[in-house]
Amino acid sequence: MESSNINPENRPTPTPSLFDRITQSVILKIFIIFFLTLIMLIPLNMINELIQERKGREAVVSQEIAMKWGQEQVISGPILAVPYDITNETVETTSDGTKRTVYNNVTNYAFLMPNQVNIQAQVEPESRKRGIYETVVYTTQVKVNGDFAGFDLTTLKIDPNLLKWKETKLLVGIEDFKGLSKNPVMTWGNESKEMFKNNLDLKLFNGNLQIDLPLENAEAAKQKFSFQLDLRGSKSLNFLPLAKQTQIKAAGKWANPSFNGSYLPNVREVKDSFTASWDIPAFNRKLPAQWLGEPFTIYHFSGLDLNTEDHTAAYPPGSYMAESAVVAAAEAAHAAGSNLEISSDLDMVQINFLPSVNNYKKTDRVAKYGVLVIALTFVSLVFMEVIKKQRVHLIQYILIGFAMVLFYGLLLAISEHLGFNIAYLIASLATMLLIASFIKAITKNTKSALLFGGILSIFYLFIFVLLQLQDYSLIVGTVGIFLILAVLMRLSTKIDWYQFERK
Repeated sequence: MESSNINPENRPTPTPSLFDRITQSVILKIFIIFFLTLIMLIPLNMINELIQERKGREAVVSQEIAMKWGQEQVISGPILAVPYDITNETVETTSDGTKRTVYNNVTNYAFLMPNQVNIQAQVEPESRKRGIYETVVYTTQVKVNGDFAGFDLTTLKIDPNLLKWKETKLLVGIEDFKGLSKNPVMTWGNESKEMFKNNLDLKLFNGNLQIDLPLENAEAAKQKFSFQLDLRGSKSLNFLPLAKQTQIKAAGKWANPSFNGSYLPNVREVKDSFTASWDIPAFNRKLPAQWLGEPFTIYHFSGLDLNTEDHTAAYPPGSYMAESAVVAAAEAAHAAGSNLEISSDLDMVQINFLPSVNNYKKTDRVAKYGVLVIALTFVSLVFMEVIKKQRVHLIQYILIGFAMVLFYGLLLAISEHLGFNIAYLIASLATMLLIASFIKAITKNTKSALLFGGILSIFYLFIFVLLQLQDYSLIVGTVGIFLILAVLMRLSTKIDWYQFERK
């Protein structure tokens, strides 16, 4: 019986499968890796949603702290209001079709803005934590003084005898009564009167402080005033300038204030603490110096974050802000009936006390570069694979891609506890070590692993530098990517790409 011994060297080479031909073809692999980079957008989008979720949770916790401490405060006024009665005639049709005239007595007011207001605010911001979340609250002592120039009855066009001077009210507006730590006292001329919360229909502000001023006549409205508010608030301190000339001076121990609203400070100095001053005439004021009519809320405060570009975005239906917007629209329609406009956040002086580090904002900015870093990493891996002639399987590309996506999850989780800079260092080192050790296990080559780790470190360092530059990030980022592309183009000229077609 013959033995059939086949020489292994003469054994026929098995025909590679379609999958093997695809994974071993460099040209096809480049197109597949391009498609794989697009697929990586799915987990990157999930990371972005997670960032927004945690950012939203931080906003909820900040709001809970503000509800107990004090909301964003808006200080406005004072305004003098002198009541008078008018009779409105309306014609009604009864059930039997006859018409009758109905007379209604309505109380309207003559309103007067101050001539000059000087405001001095000393602010003491501090960080408050609940769990891992942090927000900025403050206490402030606001001293206000000024004067009224009196009514000009000739231009006001009203019979002086109709005005009830003895029932004159003076109102000052704040946003949140919970922030008051002392009962404020108003000095009017030589008199001192304790201010109280207005519970009548005369509501010019969201929170109305009032004193009663039994004036004798129009001349008695020419008077000086002063008062002091001891307030607690959170996030921002706002002033609505209403006087013919408003001067504001603010100072506080905070190294990261942001001055927003309709007016920037004339003078500002920011170091470990800040000082700023404004000198504002009445030209941009939406209300006249004096007017007649029914009372209405003269401003609508939404708590817009004026540091962001998209502060005009619509609020979600059913949210508190959406309901407030509906109320503001109704008030605006009412004011428009008298040819008057209501003010908003954009008409105020805003001092926003930003956190020293905004981890979520920085993580969000880093994540926006995610697809670029993954694409450059995959391209670098292909070049290393071709130059070193060491194959990397598509499955291994996918694993490396997921490791790079996980970097952003690590960054988000660690930054909530240790801060952004330390979190970025830890997450980038962990990702580089993981991928470099994986490359070493694949190629059995320490130099290849070190080379690829060095490439990743350049990418992560480049993104970190872009974050620090802010104003110059576009020019530096564009030039940096241009240089990276130039290096890749130079390397591509060293490779005989047609060798793969010949094979």
